[in-house]
Amino acid sequence: MTGEGFVFSEKPIAIESGSGVTLTSEDGTEYLDVGASYACTPLGHSPPAVVDAITEQAEQLLYVQGSYPVAARTALQEQLAEVAPGELSKVWLCNSGTEANEAALKFARSATGREKIVAAQRAFHGRTLGALSLTWKDDYRDPFGPLPGGVEFVPYGDEDALAAAVDDETAAVFLEPIQGEGGVHPAGDAYLQTARDVTEETGAALVLDEIQTGVGRTGTMWACQSAGIVPDVLTTAKGVASGLPLGVTLCADWIAADAGNHGSTFAGNPVVAAAASATLTGLQADDVPANAAAVGEYLREELRAAVDEHDLPVREVRGSGLMIGIEVKRGSMRVLRDLAIEQQVLALPAGRSVVRLLPPLTIDEGHADSVVDSLIEVLG
Repeated sequence: MTGEGFVFSEKPIAIESGSGVTLTSEDGTEYLDVGASYACTPLGHSPPAVVDAITEQAEQLLYVQGSYPVAARTALQEQLAEVAPGELSKVWLCNSGTEANEAALKFARSATGREKIVAAQRAFHGRTLGALSLTWKDDYRDPFGPLPGGVEFVPYGDEDALAAAVDDETAAVFLEPIQGEGGVHPAGDAYLQTARDVTEETGAALVLDEIQTGVGRTGTMWACQSAGIVPDVLTTAKGVASGLPLGVTLCADWIAADAGNHGSTFAGNPVVAAAASATLTGLQADDVPANAAAVGEYLREELRAAVDEHDLPVREVRGSGLMIGIEVKRGSMRVLRDLAIEQQVLALPAGRSVVRLLPPLTIDEGHADSVVDSLIEVLG
């Protein structure tokens, strides 16, 4: 549903089609999409190889329950195990990021026999009740209380506070390597390394929520790789199947060995699995994460230069790869509206003051220049 009180209020732009980095409305207007519908189209809109894989699988088999082996599902599980960081070879498939985090929460509590969870202030991990209990913002939480308990929130990026909170009663630490909904705040390598150290010392599970940061977005396949750590559980979703509903929970052996009884009717749908396999193949074959790293660095540098040269009302440009936050000195929603209506550029909010860029990972420097020029027009 749309309307006041729901996640998506209906926008006055009816989208008819999409190709590459462009969306086209019903009236024929073309828009440069630098939001990728919350990072869901890493290879751009309707990439031919993914469309072909979906079509072929749909003609062969739309659905069969997960207890029957299906080639598309098995192939995806093997592919995910190959691209996973470290030894996270156990794969649980579901339908969304919030479901992936729900599974991670259940698995960690079952494997450790503990209840306490440590999460970060400003965190966003989903909207179902378990995942919502890990989410910081009161606006998301308050209408649905009481939420499941046992969660302690600590300041994001504060190594001492994190170390003090994790103890022998802690089942898991849940962290985003870069907070997305919370304003595009990178954790920093030292903070993630501290999280790895204290969880190993206490026998707690380290769960990294890479629902937005994963699948090449930050310039490596997984954001944790740049910090040189491997979590016990990694969750991802968003772009892993080019926008089709898929969530993934990758687990270490010790988590999977005592994960408890968990299931999902539509987990590993063959059509979605085929789309995900084609997406992962495309990301690797064309070294798309490297493009995200290079173009992302270029875009951030050009944005900072434009802020200085044109004295734009911007407090900070931050992020990694093609996950970029522009903290503005006016309401972000007004900026987004003007970008869309006046410049035909579609971006995203991250709170009231941050314009978030999560474009397809295939954009080039020309697209980046267009984004900078449009922001100069709107903010100047």
